[in-house]
Amino acid sequence: MVGTAASLALRGLSPPYGDPVSVLDDYLVAPAISLPDKTRIQAQILVRVLRALRAELGKDKADAIVKQALRDWSKELFASIGDGVAGSPRRKWATVQSAWNEISEREAEFEILRHDEEALDFDVTRCRFAEFFRALGEPELGALLICEADFDVAAVGGGTVSLERAQTIMQGAPTCPFRYKFAPR
Repeated sequence: MVGTAASLALRGLSPPYGDPVSVLDDYLVAPAISLPDKTRIQAQILVRVLRALRAELGKDKADAIVKQALRDWSKELFASIGDGVAGSPRRKWATVQSAWNEISEREAEFEILRHDEEALDFDVTRCRFAEFFRALGEPELGALLICEADFDVAAVGGGTVSLERAQTIMQGAPTCPFRYKFAPR
């Protein structure tokens, strides 16, 4: 079955109040700007900065600095977003994940393999973010901005949600296999 990411929200775990996307307002900065447009704006700036750093410091050192800075930013941001959501760690994850799905749903196609109380397994079969960053020649930057955020969202679950994903389309694989596991309630 192929569908949109919004259909991945676990039944009964969506927030009991208002628009779930509003929990991501800090991430979006300007919620009226779509995630693809936000990503293009970030890339427009970051690609130039990254290339300047590479010219000055060498590729390995520049990439390491940018990677650490972007990973720290994403981890702190999603932890802060999760802290602002009421409820159990699993509810926090479900709220943030639902919001993440809402803003990214048109950018990926996927196939759900399993969806129950113990696990959610699906494969992303097309990713427009990967297409964009690969066309720029900067899939590693795309992986840092988009793909790695999935682990930061899972971390909002405070150990009740884990994510395994060994490969991504962004980095050249044919699919992105998402394997979420849920701790027993």
